[in-house]
Amino acid sequence: MADIHILVADDCSGQRLDAFLGANDGCPTRSACAHLIEGGAVIVNGETCLSKKYAVRSGDRISVDLPEPHDPTDVIPEAIPLDIRYEDDYLIVLSKQRGLVCHPAHGHESGTLANALVYHCGIDHLGTVQGEDRPGIVHRLDRDTSGLMLAAKDDDTQRALQNLIRTRTLDRRYITLVHGHIAMDEGTINTGIARSTRDRVKMAVSDDPFARQAITTFKVLERFDSTRFDDGYTLVECHLFTGRTHQIRVHMASIGHPLLGDEVYGPKKCPFKGLQGQTLHARTLGIIHPSTGEYLEVNAPLPEYFIELLDRLRNIYN
Repeated sequence: MADIHILVADDCSGQRLDAFLGANDGCPTRSACAHLIEGGAVIVNGETCLSKKYAVRSGDRISVDLPEPHDPTDVIPEAIPLDIRYEDDYLIVLSKQRGLVCHPAHGHESGTLANALVYHCGIDHLGTVQGEDRPGIVHRLDRDTSGLMLAAKDDDTQRALQNLIRTRTLDRRYITLVHGHIAMDEGTINTGIARSTRDRVKMAVSDDPFARQAITTFKVLERFDSTRFDDGYTLVECHLFTGRTHQIRVHMASIGHPLLGDEVYGPKKCPFKGLQGQTLHARTLGIIHPSTGEYLEVNAPLPEYFIELLDRLRNIYN
């Protein structure tokens, strides 16, 4: 994603957000900006703004996440297996397999979750709020992160589910293995997160005024004590109150406990042969259903590679 940061000047106060952005260099047209706002890509003073009619004020700090440019192509239906955990006329909760990219992007024009959703539902039965190349998608998981995701079958449902994220009422719990022995049984990490100034591919904990607030709580589930060969490992449940890019990976690394297998934020060489990518699984997802108003909680068991890794650690360390 490309980031644009704008500080609203005195003479722009009172303008509609979409009009203000559309008139700024580096931003797309007003209508495209309105689409970005509805898709949750615009942050005002650290909070996602979903109203294109918002009147900007002098001193507002506005950040825009622009998708990386790629050739626009139709999302072709592809018969990619989906592990659907819940489905009704409005939404789908599915467990994404590790290694699957969420939507088409440069270098991944096909073989994505979006292609699978179009095959399963049909392009006319998926929300379009996030754009034509992200049909139905409400939020994303990194390619090597497995577990639960939401997809919406219409625009109203998609907006309602994104609003749950914005208001921090979407319950998302992840299981991860991290390097080192975490002494405390539980804790909270509350920082700003922004794109790294040293490496634009990475995110970083930041106190920059444009950084977005990120809150993660964690609870230790199991410890694998250190040996003379390593510092041990800890099995952790992380609870996301916000949904920033790479949030759990950045936060755990910031307290000295990067995710096992994460070569971006942790050691460049994984101690376990054959493990590729971070050991992270979205196990539990809870929502207030936007149509029924009832609470819905869905769980996804750990993938096989994760179970085998835990068995291996228990044999070694216990």
